[in-house]
Amino acid sequence: MAKIQYYTEEGLNKLKAELQDLKTRGRQEIARAIAEARDKGDLSENAEYDAAKEAQGLHEAKISKLEEVLGNARILDESSIDTSQVAVLSKVKIKNRKNNAVVTYTLVSEEEADLKLGKISVGSPIGKGLLGKKVGDVAQFQVPAGAMEFEVLEISR
Repeated sequence: MAKIQYYTEEGLNKLKAELQDLKTRGRQEIARAIAEARDKGDLSENAEYDAAKEAQGLHEAKISKLEEVLGNARILDESSIDTSQVAVLSKVKIKNRKNNAVVTYTLVSEEEADLKLGKISVGSPIGKGLLGKKVGDVAQFQVPAGAMEFEVLEISR
């Protein structure tokens, strides 16, 4: 059973647009590549044809996976986010207790995560460590570089 993922409306619309593109433009490109390879002669010894058919299989698998993700997707109403503790779509201002660096992250689903935009996955070590914390709490967690401690300074939406 697939797990339910929560998305912003923007993130869900982006996934729907990607799926639509894969189903239309992507399938047309794959069909064109198969037709070109087929025109080159004997299919039993045609490596281009085999590669195009394999690409088609991978493309259809990607479509299937995206359809599954969308089937289990739920839009999270940002106005209903409880800012008393860290949850999905919370904007969290935290301070690294080791070097006093202050950063702000928004916790999002794995598909929407983008560190450049300050969006981290709730499935990441930092995201998991922050979930459920309140202002003033200290979150401790393991990252590849070792143990880290962050103090929650502010929670907003």
